Amino acid sequence: MTAVATAVRRPVGATRAVGAIAPAVVLVTGMVAAVNLAIPELQASSLRPSMSGTAWIVDSYTLVLACLLIPAGALGDRFGRKRGMLLGLSVFAVGSAVAALAPSVAVLMAGRALSGVGAALVLPATLAVTLARVAPPDRPQALAAWSALTGIGGSLGNLGGGLAVELGGWRALFWAGVPIALGAAALIAAQVPRQAPHQDPVDGGGAVLLTAGTVALLYGIIEAPGHGWGSRQVVGALLLAVVLLAVFAWYELRRAHPMLDPRLFRLPGVRAGALGIVALFFALFGLFYVNAQYFQDVKGYSALLTGICVLPVAVVIPFASARSTRLVERVGALATIALGMVAVAVGLVLLSLATAETPYAPYAVALVVVSAGMGLAMPPLSGMMVHALPPTHAGVASGLNSTTRELGSALGVAVISTIFGSRFADRLPDALRDVPEAPGEAIRGSVTAALRYAEQVPDPAVRAQLVDGARDAFTAGTAVGLRVGAALILLATLVVAHQHTSNQRKDAS
Repeated sequence: MTAVATAVRRPVGATRAVGAIAPAVVLVTGMVAAVNLAIPELQASSLRPSMSGTAWIVDSYTLVLACLLIPAGALGDRFGRKRGMLLGLSVFAVGSAVAALAPSVAVLMAGRALSGVGAALVLPATLAVTLARVAPPDRPQALAAWSALTGIGGSLGNLGGGLAVELGGWRALFWAGVPIALGAAALIAAQVPRQAPHQDPVDGGGAVLLTAGTVALLYGIIEAPGHGWGSRQVVGALLLAVVLLAVFAWYELRRAHPMLDPRLFRLPGVRAGALGIVALFFALFGLFYVNAQYFQDVKGYSALLTGICVLPVAVVIPFASARSTRLVERVGALATIALGMVAVAVGLVLLSLATAETPYAPYAVALVVVSAGMGLAMPPLSGMMVHALPPTHAGVASGLNSTTRELGSALGVAVISTIFGSRFADRLPDALRDVPEAPGEAIRGSVTAALRYAEQVPDPAVRAQLVDGARDAFTAGTAVGLRVGAALILLATLVVAHQHTSNQRKDAS
């Protein structure tokens, strides 16, 4: 008890508080993006994941992280945040080792999901611990620094993921997570004092229902190209998702302390902010999913160079976010959000025009447009949720903000990969699309497999034609996926504008 009291009486500076948890935050956020750099390596490995299997490998981590963020945060509050972070980093390390040793796609997915459980224990506790350690006047600075770490995590995830894959293949990416997680745990053990636990209830039932419903939804979306939208498996999964998510809402309405109270979405500001953030991260991580494959398989870049090529995203988003507040003061929140979301849509359309011959410079310009739009729109959208709730619900707003980001990311990968996969298979040259049995199935589900098969054709003229055809099929599939993403962003912009107007009328009355 004395240690806890001492920690409370003697606040530390924001730099020291954030520094203690920085490696942990960068690790768990960076792994969301890093795995995309390993997709071509994975598809060329002995595991040979299908198109849907690749999407599950990417989404298994993000999905678990999204669904467990709020209950894991409550668990940390109840049993001690420091203990929760140490446990979470240990679980993350074990999950990374399982993924690195995976002999099959199923085991790799299980390792990724286990790491997601660990990440969910770590991420909310890092913010809570940081704010508890600093004096009230330093909290805005500490919050800004923590938020910046999540952006830095994405850029370092791309760079570090590219470097790990370049030096040691896809398994090296997951092995790298083990010592980093253990090192981050050692720093927290040494630098972060114990804090008094809070007797906040943990909504385990809500977490299970939300996770099960979201898994069923993503299963229906991801598996549709392989089984068909009208198949029993897909229709059954989508119906099950509707039932489970309805039961989740019913269950939460009857809980005294729900993890996510559905009544919050009666507030126009919460609805608009949540929808806008889901839409933005849907677009961004759907883009990340195809981006790495475009640079490595279509352009022939190395994994490390691919990580460097997406650096404009990491540079421009924080730059634009820092200027978003000033723009809101000048033209208002709605105009800033609309400008940002339209910019994202325009950038996605520009990227959808890229072919194998497109130079990097115009592609980078389009990435800058997407990133600037993200940076402009995110702060006011988050602010809409925060301002729609009373100050006593600040923790709920923070948890909802993080959850919508991760859910948007998972849905983006699922939907874009599904649209891309259907178009890619249809546009392959007949000589590749009609390859029979298992090799043909791999070719129709992976540009890496298609290129590997094409490059083994002995006739140089035919080989060149098939390689070009596989790359053209990839860019055709990507184009449709990104344009659908752009259309959804524009639709979300209209809904956000309507909800924002409703919110203003409610406030005026």
